[in-house]
Amino acid sequence: MKIAKRNPLRQRLAERLNLALAIRSAATDLPRVAELKRWARAALQADVRQAEISLLIVDAEEGQTLNRDYRGKDYATNVLSFALNEGEPVPGMPLFGDLVLCAPVVAREAAEQGKPLAAHYAHLTVHGMLHLQGFDHEDDAEAEEMEALETRILAGLGYPDPYLEANP
Repeated sequence: MKIAKRNPLRQRLAERLNLALAIRSAATDLPRVAELKRWARAALQADVRQAEISLLIVDAEEGQTLNRDYRGKDYATNVLSFALNEGEPVPGMPLFGDLVLCAPVVAREAAEQGKPLAAHYAHLTVHGMLHLQGFDHEDDAEAEEMEALETRILAGLGYPDPYLEANP
């Protein structure tokens, strides 16, 4: 019997998130589904009772196309977030959104920053989930709030502060 089935609190927490995963990437060093779910669930804020999230992992060409078509930026980026209603809650409705992780960009950034690949995937999953919930980093105050929240969530998952410079 799974732990969540024996523990009612864990059962309720597990039921808060329905994550659908699709992989359209040739990368072979991707995180396991259980890890992606754990990272996404950890980023859910207390006021989110239910979330329906699709997570797509793509290669650079598709990542670039999506970034160009939806953000007007013609390059592949690490994570894209598409929230229903721009992250504003719809009373009585679950949080709905799509996350797109671009595997080659995530891998390149992790290597450049001297970070374990799993830690970088965890960070970007948390970052994207926070965007889906309305967090942003358009100005300094928003960025500080979001970065502090990401750091706290990642620490709870056992990962170091993603904003500290890596020691070469």
